[in-house]
Amino acid sequence: MPQHGDRSGVHPKPGARGRGRSVTRWLLAALYFGAGVLHLAIPAPFLGITPAWVPAAPFVIVATGLAELAGAIALVQRWSPPVRRAAGWGLAAYALCVWPANVNHLLLDMARADHGLGWIYHGPRMVLQPVLIWAALWSSRAIGGRRSRVI
Repeated sequence: MPQHGDRSGVHPKPGARGRGRSVTRWLLAALYFGAGVLHLAIPAPFLGITPAWVPAAPFVIVATGLAELAGAIALVQRWSPPVRRAAGWGLAAYALCVWPANVNHLLLDMARADHGLGWIYHGPRMVLQPVLIWAALWSSRAIGGRRSRVI
């Protein structure tokens, strides 16, 4: 018999949503960890797309690489849900703050005669930026979930 409010009579397996959050967290952590390593190891491409109005761009590139590494580690650590939620908020804010660099990269590429990486790269990147923001918040349980359970 369906529970109150359930019209389908089909109940998802307990923990299915938790596994989805966990997988999303680990994927985001891998993405941000890799990006952090790249920011530190080869900063030139990132400097090339940084808008001219950003002060101390080389320092900002190093700081963003360190922020990505710290956020990735904090996102997947298992000991402190508040730290994990803070990582979610931090990575969401980070994704929002680097959006101007992504837009700048799009504009620079599209102004080139060969269109650089083109829409096939930049289109999905622009569309997925809000998804990255949401995923960081959702997977860290900063939004949309109980806060007491460690996954």
